[in-house]
Amino acid sequence: MSILIIGGDRLGNILDNLRRLGFKDIRHVSGRKKGDLELKVTQNVDVVLVLTDYVNHGLARKIKGTCRNGPCRTVFARRAWCHIKSEMDRVLCDECCGAGSCPQRAKGA
Repeated sequence: MSILIIGGDRLGNILDNLRRLGFKDIRHVSGRKKGDLELKVTQNVDVVLVLTDYVNHGLARKIKGTCRNGPCRTVFARRAWCHIKSEMDRVLCDECCGAGSCPQRAKGA
């Protein structure tokens, strides 16, 4: 799977943790440059991860509007790994199991 991360200057161990979740192609855009508002989300991205504590409202709104009708899923999370992980689990699980019917959620995993 591929992921585009928007926001955050340094990602630290987030990259390693995303690789453990199965992401092979990981791209990162800081979201601070003026040109980042012109960002185009391509068809090649499975998930767009927006780190909400590092992007402005205009960019977050643009990404949300772009991905709403597109082929990729959008995850909005703070930079903390525990928050990213819970949101990624929710989004990826809804895709494979259907909303609300996941056996892993029933177990509390």
